[in-house]
Amino acid sequence: MNHVTVIGSINLDTTLRVKEMPKPGETIHAIEHFTAGGGKGANQGVASKRSGANTSFIGAIGNDAAGKVMFELLEGEEINVSGIKTIDNESTGQAFITVDESGENSIMIYAGANNHVTENLVEDYKQVIETSDFLIAQFESAISGTIRAFQLAKEAGVKTILNPAPAVKNISDELLKLTDIIIPNETETELITGISLDDDQSIELAAKKLQELGVELVIITLGSRGAYYNFGDQSGFVSAYKVKAVDTTAAGDTFIGAFASRLEKDFSNIEEAIDYGNKASSLTVQRYGAQPSIPFENEIKEIK
Repeated sequence: MNHVTVIGSINLDTTLRVKEMPKPGETIHAIEHFTAGGGKGANQGVASKRSGANTSFIGAIGNDAAGKVMFELLEGEEINVSGIKTIDNESTGQAFITVDESGENSIMIYAGANNHVTENLVEDYKQVIETSDFLIAQFESAISGTIRAFQLAKEAGVKTILNPAPAVKNISDELLKLTDIIIPNETETELITGISLDDDQSIELAAKKLQELGVELVIITLGSRGAYYNFGDQSGFVSAYKVKAVDTTAAGDTFIGAFASRLEKDFSNIEEAIDYGNKASSLTVQRYGAQPSIPFENEIKEIK
């Protein structure tokens, strides 16, 4: 069983379901409104745990009602929450999500306490990182804390996974040099590399460019097409599972958490782990909400 630690964001999500996205200046009626656990980091942690990994979390919440809800949700998943710090006089992270009838979403985020996931906080939970097999991070919390966490991971022989989301054009060179595995989607890949993913050749070219930045294993998630990976002299596409998507929120996070739960530290089962991640995310997109939509191991194993 892998020990996966996630450093990153914890958000309380507010979702509005709409028939179609509003145009600028337009007022529309929503079909449904609900709140649920979210944040890319927390989603990845839940996905990892529900796929059977021993999972720990390093992050921050505010001393407010949303923070209490999120702490209890993650604790209820039996994730090790000892690395979650409560910050006084700060709001817990929030996300406001609009989902249309085709399953596409639009998301606005307020970081709040996620900005307090700094080097000092990371140092307090150094032992959690050092006893992990994999450490996952994203870009919804303070970058200084992520860099320090990756430094500690590398020193301890822990494999680092970077999900460069939300998309940023210029990623810290220091962070990339500390990254073993990078998992961007199409938009993020195009922004980082400057290469438009129009065909198989451009996807391969973009993956090689990411490797030139210092990353060992590149996995580009391609939505309904699946994923492309490049590692040493191994590369290829792993197909997605065809389903009717109703909400793509947390699909990428589910893939990453599930993938990390299955990957061997020597990367000897890349395709098998990617296929497992694809199965998991195919279930997520058929449900509404972030964490409520993330499947459990027994559901994933039923997919043939």
